[in-house]
Amino acid sequence: MAETAQAKNKLSISREEELKILRRIVDITCSDLGLAGILENVVGIVNEMTKADSIFVYLFDGGKKNLVLMASKTPHKKVLGKINLKVGEGITGWVAEHNKPVAIKKNAYQDPRFKGFDVLPEDRYEAFLSVPIIYKGRVSGVINVQHKKPHEYSVGSVNLMNTIAKQVGGVIEHARLFEDTKQKATQFDSLVKVSNSITSERYLDEILNLIVVVTAEMLNSKICSIMLLDEKGEELRIKATQSLSEEYKRKPVLKVNKSLLGDVIKTRQPLIVADVRQDPRYVYRDLAVKENLSSMIAVPMIVKDKAIGVINVYTNEAHQFTGEEVSVLQMVSNQAAVAVENTKLVEEASKIRETLETRKLVERAKGILMRMNNLSEEAAHRMIHKKSMDNCKSMKEIAESIILMDEFRK
Repeated sequence: MAETAQAKNKLSISREEELKILRRIVDITCSDLGLAGILENVVGIVNEMTKADSIFVYLFDGGKKNLVLMASKTPHKKVLGKINLKVGEGITGWVAEHNKPVAIKKNAYQDPRFKGFDVLPEDRYEAFLSVPIIYKGRVSGVINVQHKKPHEYSVGSVNLMNTIAKQVGGVIEHARLFEDTKQKATQFDSLVKVSNSITSERYLDEILNLIVVVTAEMLNSKICSIMLLDEKGEELRIKATQSLSEEYKRKPVLKVNKSLLGDVIKTRQPLIVADVRQDPRYVYRDLAVKENLSSMIAVPMIVKDKAIGVINVYTNEAHQFTGEEVSVLQMVSNQAAVAVENTKLVEEASKIRETLETRKLVERAKGILMRMNNLSEEAAHRMIHKKSMDNCKSMKEIAESIILMDEFRK
């Protein structure tokens, strides 16, 4: 009886079934499915082959430092892309580190290498089969198969799982490369939009509002905002945001010496916070909870080695910002800083032109008063200044009136 039960719980694949599985793998490699579609098909094939209660597919992140849960048999949409394992961590991490499969027929959760997650009840299953996904001789991910009851995995089934993992390794990497290329193209288009806005004749407010909208779309963030330093360099105030929340828009100014974003200004370095709702350094945690904000990245807006403001991005779910995301946001931030600086230069140039024009008109008006009333230059200037004060008008307007009256007399 015991032998019969053990045989029933032993995974065995016929030659015909094996060929059928391999043909399906070939079909996947020849398809134009995206990464999500490929992983879904892989999970389906492994499920048909193993009749497993649970199947997980982990892939390395861009930095090849962490394994990220990317697909599963059961619906775990809330944790896909969020559960991370370091190389060597758990059975999965061990498989990735040693490039060897692991087959445990019972009490898998008692294995010293095992690591569980509260959000994954499957982690209490008995049997565990884990095989590395291989691409060009290197591990690019791991496929895990689990059974609720003790289950013996035959040598043949382990070898077939290894074959599947090797066959899909290439197509998975190509799909990821294609998606990365699409993402980079989107980022490039976004950067072009930002650059074009800076060189346009739009007003600063319009430029900065465009930048936060484009950036939020590019990084798939809930809120993106630009905060600028005041003239004294003591406070940060929201200048632009695509958030529709009136409460967020009315968020009080931040003191540079008493805030996280102030640290970004002082260090001129990007800052990443895993969860602003939990970080005691974050000033407006109550607002973050109300607005459902989670992870944050803030980068300084730098012009001529001086930080003039901050661009900050929030997600509504926990997110690990990649080095590439930080670099792209820093490029956007620097372009926004250029837009602010250019506007200041234009305003300063405009003020200089206005001052010169006013001076010319006042000098001309003084000449008229000196000629008409036999006044000294100083007395003529005092007369124009008094008229300006008495009538609450600028000296330029008074000078223009004097010049106009003189032209009428001619």
